[in-house]
Amino acid sequence: MTPPTDPTAASPAPATPGEGDDAVVPVVGPVDAPDLHLMTYNVRRRMPQVLSTRHARADRWASRLPALRLLLEAERPSVLGIQEALPDQSAQLAEALGERYASVGTGRDRDRGGERVELHVDTTRLRIVRHESFWLSATPRVPGSHTYGNMIPRTAVHAELADLATGARLHVVVTHFDHLSARSRRHSALQLRTFTDALEGPVAVMGDFNAVVDSPAHRELTRGRLVDSREVADERLDPGWGSYSNYGPPRVGGRRLDWLLVDGAAHVERAGVGALRPGGVAPSDHDPVHAVVRWPHRPQED
Repeated sequence: MTPPTDPTAASPAPATPGEGDDAVVPVVGPVDAPDLHLMTYNVRRRMPQVLSTRHARADRWASRLPALRLLLEAERPSVLGIQEALPDQSAQLAEALGERYASVGTGRDRDRGGERVELHVDTTRLRIVRHESFWLSATPRVPGSHTYGNMIPRTAVHAELADLATGARLHVVVTHFDHLSARSRRHSALQLRTFTDALEGPVAVMGDFNAVVDSPAHRELTRGRLVDSREVADERLDPGWGSYSNYGPPRVGGRRLDWLLVDGAAHVERAGVGALRPGGVAPSDHDPVHAVVRWPHRPQED
């Protein structure tokens, strides 16, 4: 879920790439090996139409989906992490990405239904070796569990991937932290850091963390092997935008709630917030975060 409206989110901002253009120019687009294009995106769950809200028209899924399809067709990430997708939205996203992508994920509820966290992987570049879902709680293997103070269950999805171009292996985790409970976010960050510190090989963690950079959750996650890709990138893709724009233009100094973290061995060529508006439409109330990453070449056998 997204946080309450930021009254400063609609402040004037630089023109965004692709706004009003017929052709969508990607922020990153496809990349060649050994680089990988990682992307995380909270696509905003489909909500019942509430006509009294300020952003009711912008929030309509039927209006946003065509713009989201254009964005995905332009970007073609190697790995895409998705948050807040309902099952029907998940199917539409998979259709937009096409048959070359495989997906893994789960709904957060006890029956594994409801709002989903997912990884979509370009199978022309990467093979899914194994994957697992777990809940951010003291009982992570119990579907629907929530013990950290959050009322809504929160999940993470992990996949081990084999790079078909380099022969290397890497781990990717996508998650969505709680929007209300700071205690839950701190405990979730500790759980994820402990989990990723135990993994062998390159690691990337992405998602909507519902917390700003230098928050307790951010500090906990970057206390071990992980670093914030935007902070170590050779080139930053944005001038300091936040990732939560609430359907307005991106804003310098806005809240960067979505992060893409990588282990310290990674070389991050480019990273930052993308703010495409295909046809002038914001596909979500969040903007995606991108990173172009490569790791030292260390092939692994099956």
